[in-house]
Amino acid sequence: MTERKGSLWSIAIYTGPTPLDLSPAPGVSAPVLTADDVHDISAAFVADPFMVLEEGCWYLFCEAKNQATRMGEIGAAISRDGFSWRYLGTVLRAPFHLSYPQVFRWEGEYYMVPETLAPGAVTLYRANRFPFEWQRVASLVEGVLADPTLFRFDGLWWMFACPTPHRHDSLCLFHSEKLTAGWRPHPMNPLLSVSPSSARPGGRVVEWDGRMIRLAQDCVPVYGSGLRAFEIDRLDPDGYSETEARQSPILQPDAAWNASGMHHADPHCNVDGTWRACVDGYVYIDP
Repeated sequence: MTERKGSLWSIAIYTGPTPLDLSPAPGVSAPVLTADDVHDISAAFVADPFMVLEEGCWYLFCEAKNQATRMGEIGAAISRDGFSWRYLGTVLRAPFHLSYPQVFRWEGEYYMVPETLAPGAVTLYRANRFPFEWQRVASLVEGVLADPTLFRFDGLWWMFACPTPHRHDSLCLFHSEKLTAGWRPHPMNPLLSVSPSSARPGGRVVEWDGRMIRLAQDCVPVYGSGLRAFEIDRLDPDGYSETEARQSPILQPDAAWNASGMHHADPHCNVDGTWRACVDGYVYIDP
């Protein structure tokens, strides 16, 4: 993620009947995870949360901004019920800034694709000992690409990413038959340009009601103003189209902890058909 001076990001849990109708979880105080919960580094904030459910426990991965190095590291937290969280510690650090740790399971193993702007490539990691130890596997796509977001559709791997990380206004798409190699740019790239309200990815692509939903950060008037949702109408190696969902924007500032903005969600479907999501938000503190 991109830091605004004086912004204090934290993480909450939202619930709702669909991934596009989310609100603070009833009876759960927001936020559920803050910089004060980070015990192994002096953290400026926590943000960009992604969750997975493994053997009855929820694991949450997020950026933890190290105040000493001024770089993001990837931290993890655990919860039995998905509402009360215990911070575990830093699980991935590098000599460059890390953020947006999308974690997913594939063929029996866990993988992570964090944002890695400085090396100039999207990097894939695999868990050697989940959730604590991660090993670099491959560089997937060359370029300075913000918030790379991977998903499976129609037998292929796909990746959205923002090639203008300081303007937040462009969107590119890549695809591959294999996770670890063979990634190719879409012929329609950039899918969006000069579109700061809808270009930059804002969380995992969600499958719901027979549709694929792309989440996008709204960076108008400023970075982190809200979160929008787009229904993917066409997705194949030759074409792409989408329509903004009628519920969009799906996240906006609404309380003290997120009074200045929100820009990310990771929704998951519960066994009863309802949804829960980890989200982030911030309040601007005048330095």
